[in-house]
Amino acid sequence: MEASGSYFNEGGGQDGPFDRLREECGVFGVFGYSEAASLTYYGLHTLQHRGEESAGICTSDGQTFRYHRGMGLVKEVFDKDRLASLEGDRAIGHVRYSTSGDSRLANAQPLVFKTRDGDLSVATNGNIVNAPMIRRELEQKGSIFQTTSDTEVIAHLIARSELDFVTAAKDALRQLVGGFAFLIMTNDKLLVASDTYGLRPVVMGRLGDAWVFSSESCALDAIGAEFVRAVEPGEMLVFDALGYRSERFAPVAKRALCSMEFIYFSRPDSQLYDVNLHTARKRMGMRLAEEFPIEADLVSGVPDSSISAAIGYAEKAGIPYEMGMIKNKYSGRTFIQPSQELREQGVKMKLSAVRSVVEGKRVVLIDDSIVRGTTSRRIVKMLRDAGALEVHLRIASPPFKNPCFYGIDTPTSDDLIAFTHTVEQICELTGADSLAFLSQPGMIEAIGGAFAKEASGGLCLACFDKEYPTPIGVSAKMSSCGC
Repeated sequence: MEASGSYFNEGGGQDGPFDRLREECGVFGVFGYSEAASLTYYGLHTLQHRGEESAGICTSDGQTFRYHRGMGLVKEVFDKDRLASLEGDRAIGHVRYSTSGDSRLANAQPLVFKTRDGDLSVATNGNIVNAPMIRRELEQKGSIFQTTSDTEVIAHLIARSELDFVTAAKDALRQLVGGFAFLIMTNDKLLVASDTYGLRPVVMGRLGDAWVFSSESCALDAIGAEFVRAVEPGEMLVFDALGYRSERFAPVAKRALCSMEFIYFSRPDSQLYDVNLHTARKRMGMRLAEEFPIEADLVSGVPDSSISAAIGYAEKAGIPYEMGMIKNKYSGRTFIQPSQELREQGVKMKLSAVRSVVEGKRVVLIDDSIVRGTTSRRIVKMLRDAGALEVHLRIASPPFKNPCFYGIDTPTSDDLIAFTHTVEQICELTGADSLAFLSQPGMIEAIGGAFAKEASGGLCLACFDKEYPTPIGVSAKMSSCGC
């Protein structure tokens, strides 16, 4: 099914009523479980927040690949009969958002290839910065690409190599620059790899005798698997009939886990290394209250990603936390029309203010980030229309000023309001009575964890300070589609 407008959340992003950042994808894998497809289905369903435009699963019984991909939500792409047809005790799965509106079935993952050495399937979360350069070089050598996804690059690098599969994969991974978490499967092996900075997370768990892998630990919890550990930067795990072994395709360059995973993307019940997301976000809210206190009657958070920070702010400030806004979890994107009037109606269908809570009150509104500012402006207006006397915006992250090249769908710098405006100007544009952002040192300290003493707290902070951990260059202008 090609992208035709008949599925949920088509092209969802910059043209919608909300300017939220989007993670581009999530991956889930299984090795050694008799009903691997069904287990992967549940894992992907738990990771649905990481990608709502397409979903796919590829399985193997050790001899034959079976796969299905489709546009839409996991529950729309797969049913009982479809899952039953995907036989095998190993699987890799994927949920995806597209980049630059490039929403079509050809880019849905896992990608599946026929090579001279057999079947090959690849799924990834992230973005390869130097993919356009590698792609041009491969095309000049005769490679024919079937998608616009930069994930296809690694399949060509592996397929063209004369080395054995594992060595070829390690060699291919060394050629890539960017942030990525790969699941790579053949009929007899499954590889799991993380980039040398650990920008994009991937964790490993155990379910009986089976191994499972996921972009977030919450998916392990959902299927009853035991969390084992995170895959380390530059590490490649190899699973086959002999068990599994850990190898390195490169040394750790500099740990730089995406800070937006802590701020916004990952579910609050997930664990990143030794840090629980809800706890980290609550500490961010507490630190925000320390840095920017304000007299108010109640604290409220923008649902859902800002609730933890709002609870922390309220607790530290001694101001009651109230549910000042309600999110409608069942409003999709298919109703959105291009007219401004209907666009505003879309906001009201997605979020609504609780008049009885905010009317006549001074409200501290906590949000996780501001991208273009349009969402903040609409929400502030919504609260005022509901009778709020004052609306004080507090953002539980530093100003988002720079685009990401590692797997987050962000606009150019000129479209980021914090790049083109001062805090005072943003406050005026949003219509808030006051506005403040959490400091970068405050955010790093609030996240904490085992790597807090490393440079930048072991985090990638490029979207705030422009200190990209990898070389960027002209190839990072996103001429290809991420993951």
